[in-house]
Amino acid sequence: MARLAIHIDGAYAGKLAENEFRTWFDYEKLSSKIKSKIASRTQEPLDLVRTYFYDCLPYQSDPPTSDQALRFGNRRKFFHALRQLSNYSVREGRLEYRGEDGTGKPIFQQKRTDLMIGLDMALLAAKHQVTHLALFSGDSDLLPAVEAAKQEGVVVWLVHGPPHTFANDLWTAADNRMVVDRAFASEITRFRERT
Repeated sequence: MARLAIHIDGAYAGKLAENEFRTWFDYEKLSSKIKSKIASRTQEPLDLVRTYFYDCLPYQSDPPTSDQALRFGNRRKFFHALRQLSNYSVREGRLEYRGEDGTGKPIFQQKRTDLMIGLDMALLAAKHQVTHLALFSGDSDLLPAVEAAKQEGVVVWLVHGPPHTFANDLWTAADNRMVVDRAFASEITRFRERT
């Protein structure tokens, strides 16, 4: 039996949903859709081992503003809801404040998330726990993990948005690609289109 693990870069998926489709994704539907598309291209039955979701809680100053506390609480509830899904793991990085840009807008940087994605992919491949990995991201920092998984004989699928949302070298390195276009997004939408 073929075995699949799905790795979702939450920041990438969230920005794609909001900026490209003006909606939110239902992550349970997303996992099911990815599995179904991959299963249709495999010769043997496909088992979804686990979906890993990687993201950070929003930044909070000390003390937090009421808006920061609200966003933090909502995101914590969202992570809790994801953890209740079958075979779902939420892996939390940390968001660090990096100052302000020229217009006074705060700059934040995710820490640890790319490393966690890469380690999980490489470990699953090296331990031969999966035959397929689906990576929903556009970040070329994950290229070494893709290459490591492929060296272990794992088939790597890149799940991505339009061309301007992902790194070309990541696209080239993947064995197969799955584009999240408007039709795909409409099948995994959690709410109606936002106005």
